[in-house]
Amino acid sequence: MAITSWAWIPEGSDFPVTNLPFGVFSRRGELPRVGVAIGDHVLDLDLLRTAGLLPREANWFAAGTLNWFLSAGRAAWTATRTRLTELLTDPRARPAVLPALVPMREILLHLPFAVSDLACFQGSLDHTANLGRMFRPPTLDPIRRNWRQMPLAHHGRSGSVVVSGTPIVRPSGQRGESDVGPTRRLDIGPEIGYVVGVPANHPVGTGAFRDHVFGVVLVNTWRAQDLLSWEFQELGPFTGRAFATSVSPWVVTLDALEHARTCQPPQLPPPPGYLTVNQPWGLDLSLEVALNGEAISRPPFGLHYWTGPQLLAHTTVSGAQLRTGDLLTSGPISGPEDPGTLLELTWNGKNPLRLPQGGERVFLEDGDTVRITAKSAQGVGLGEVTGTVHTPQS
Repeated sequence: MAITSWAWIPEGSDFPVTNLPFGVFSRRGELPRVGVAIGDHVLDLDLLRTAGLLPREANWFAAGTLNWFLSAGRAAWTATRTRLTELLTDPRARPAVLPALVPMREILLHLPFAVSDLACFQGSLDHTANLGRMFRPPTLDPIRRNWRQMPLAHHGRSGSVVVSGTPIVRPSGQRGESDVGPTRRLDIGPEIGYVVGVPANHPVGTGAFRDHVFGVVLVNTWRAQDLLSWEFQELGPFTGRAFATSVSPWVVTLDALEHARTCQPPQLPPPPGYLTVNQPWGLDLSLEVALNGEAISRPPFGLHYWTGPQLLAHTTVSGAQLRTGDLLTSGPISGPEDPGTLLELTWNGKNPLRLPQGGERVFLEDGDTVRITAKSAQGVGLGEVTGTVHTPQS
């Protein structure tokens, strides 16, 4: 039986009552605080708390970040979601709840959580194979041997994470030997990011994923491919990936995506035991990447090779500390027919992308706007992550 809300929800909204994603918002002249998206409104959770509709001790909703709530743990997350569902589906609660509903058009959305650490994985088999075909000798397997044994990643800079809508300034750096200047090969990276709630100072197994990870956000890991290419001669990504990582303002809980869980692709050869996943933890989400309002790709996340529990297990296998606010990104999402990056869509610039309404692109130009969205088959959406490229100031 479908769950319905007394609150009006526009048709096709990313935020039905079965979603209830968490974020941080403010109105003019007010301090940021925690809210939940429902249709085209935000439910002010601190106002509900002070009105006695949520537990008085839940003062984490008055904070300008989700981190306090994230650290509260699964029992608090589930209890809050259950209570909000009750309030938004019981008509008798309507008079008490209505004052806490704020129209989206009246608010400013903020970075939903303070990022403690940023781990950027490369978990798509199709994306990795495309890179291998482009850059590895044709006599070699495009997939390196260690890639199927563990989810490979590099550490990003947590300070690079910005909320959707933040302008993206074209980065400068070394493009080659004695060649310094603004990147000529600015690219995108549509990804899903896993948001850590409960910390740990020991290895966390795949079976404990739900106990530590609160939910997911949409991510665009902007990348300067020419800077990256020069850096890859030695240790790998740094300045070419450290300038901006955009995230959506709403964190969609794992509970809201329970219906979207699907079996991940077969992993052959089987990875080491600590990476074994005994439950389906692929997420059947359909993404759309739009450039200046025109869709250029629709990569499926359900085909992603490495799953969230495996990213978490590998992050902590050495005993590295897990902290509230850690963000583990999936890596660029690509499918057999729908590459996610311009590098793949243009095959390293050899085949310019022809836009539906005319014109073409190889990489991003100043003034370009990228918008990434994602939704499950049952209509639970992740909102959007957008960014417009700006010329660096001289």
